[in-house]
Amino acid sequence: MPNRIQLRDIRTVSQLFGNATLRDVETPFYPPKRSLLSRVHLYQGNITQIEVDAIVNAANSTLQGGGGVDGAIHMAAGPALAKACRELYPGPRPCPTGDAKITPGFQLPAKHVIHTVGPRWSSSSDAETMASQLGSCYRTSLQLAVENKCKSIAFPLISTGIYSYPIDEATHIALEETRVFLDENDELDHVIFVIFTGRDDDQEVYEQLIPYYFPLGSEDISKSAENLSSV
Repeated sequence: MPNRIQLRDIRTVSQLFGNATLRDVETPFYPPKRSLLSRVHLYQGNITQIEVDAIVNAANSTLQGGGGVDGAIHMAAGPALAKACRELYPGPRPCPTGDAKITPGFQLPAKHVIHTVGPRWSSSSDAETMASQLGSCYRTSLQLAVENKCKSIAFPLISTGIYSYPIDEATHIALEETRVFLDENDELDHVIFVIFTGRDDDQEVYEQLIPYYFPLGSEDISKSAENLSSV
């Protein structure tokens, strides 16, 4: 039985503020909302080991597996995952960029896999179009999770691997789409951003940007200071 990572073992934004991994910012992009600090998590590790209702696969348009996270998810889930994906898109018809589809998780600890196709970064392509497509990946995946009664979902860094989307811009999009969605929806209890093992620079980008989208309120700042003084 592969290692399983329980949700309770993955730190929330609130806990990351409490241990000073995250630092409050003077000019956040969104107002403080305390309830969100316990609904958003950051984790560096293997997304295939996380026991949640749904993990998101940064898939290619065929949904048949590939390299990176996509290949790791297909390998961990077993051959039944590829078969389920073929039934979603039989023949040569590809999954559109920005769209998402859901399958069972099969041998994964996660109950479901949400497959979404991110944009392939190119300096010659329209940046606004690519940003819209990447935003749609997160938005559509979140909505699909809610429609399938999922309470927890884990995201990789969509399009930032072999698709070469710049990590800073991709992180802004991921955080903004998640903040807007959680502001308007109470159905999802937990959203986890998963950094691949060894990509410390990517984790640092998330740690720098999360406070702009999920900031502390004045009461939270006082509580965080008290927690730090007791450590």
